[in-house]
Amino acid sequence: MRILYTLLIKEFKQIFRNKFMVPVIFVVPLVQMILLTYAASLEMKGIKMAVVDQDYSTASRLLVSRFTASPFFEINLQTNDYKEAENMLTGDQVDVILHFQHGFEKRLYSEGKTGLQLVINAINATEAGLVNVYCTQIIRGFNSQIRADWFGLGASGNPATIEIIPRLWYNPLIDYKIYMFSGILVIIVTLIGMMLTALNLVREKEMGTTEQINVTPVRKYQFIIAKLLPFWIIAIFELAFGLVVGRVLYGLPMVGSLGLLFLFTCVYLFVVLGIGLFLSTISNTQQQMMFVAFFFMITFILMSGVFTPAESMPPWAQKINLLNPAAYFMRVIRMILLKGSRFHDISREFYSLAIYAVFTLTLAVSNYRKTT
Repeated sequence: MRILYTLLIKEFKQIFRNKFMVPVIFVVPLVQMILLTYAASLEMKGIKMAVVDQDYSTASRLLVSRFTASPFFEINLQTNDYKEAENMLTGDQVDVILHFQHGFEKRLYSEGKTGLQLVINAINATEAGLVNVYCTQIIRGFNSQIRADWFGLGASGNPATIEIIPRLWYNPLIDYKIYMFSGILVIIVTLIGMMLTALNLVREKEMGTTEQINVTPVRKYQFIIAKLLPFWIIAIFELAFGLVVGRVLYGLPMVGSLGLLFLFTCVYLFVVLGIGLFLSTISNTQQQMMFVAFFFMITFILMSGVFTPAESMPPWAQKINLLNPAAYFMRVIRMILLKGSRFHDISREFYSLAIYAVFTLTLAVSNYRKTT
């Protein structure tokens, strides 16, 4: 124990003396928590719209007023010339064209149905999808109002409408910052646990410190524990610090047990620490390690569900995602913080990661060579 204690003291001193490591541990996560939470949002506001109204009717003006009142749209052009609006769309001056053809209201009133054209710039497929959803919701509300006012009078003289009152669980205000912030915490913990561990080990390999320790009586398990434990502790601290920042800045709800969250995080960190140790054993330089770690980090993050639901991926990708530890943590942290899930709700993820941790640590330790 005395040898392990001495090695741990040495590791912590070495970490905090590294001018590169300290900002990465303390400054970068804080900047990510503040900036990325607002920047990495799938909400869209200020969508530029051109309205081509060739009908000049009460119905067309009513629908345009709904778009004007929406916080998501800005009407940049109102005209009866479709070509003018099309030129603005091709010139990236507007994102969508709302086109009312002549006879829009007449057909709606006499036939009960009519046509309405939406032309959306779909170079960015994600943006186009959101614009289409926003437009569809507004048009659907307009359609319900028109049908109730014009066609839905029953025997009592009251509109025959169905009132829908949505009830949103776990995030009633649909605050995207809450959803996004929990995902950023996963990225930060993964970055500390995997990349910094691997960087630290490879850096010592480049400096020759590892070879010097290898010829000492220090045992293999003592050396590995001393290398992994400091970053395990730092990552736990980063999670706790992030939860405080999220609570203060964004009102992050903590419905579930924080003890359960930290327990799951401890198991998750063993997985990513094992991956980081393995990457360091197959890399001889920091540059090599960065290339390999970059591949794993990008794959883990993009397939974890931080931006889009993992359930929306094709079936083959979801099967591959079973090997992605970040996907487990991404799902569990939101379940605990936002939903208040208990252990039996996350037991499948917990035991899967426990097995994963044993596998990665065993692989990394067996691949590490110490000369005695």
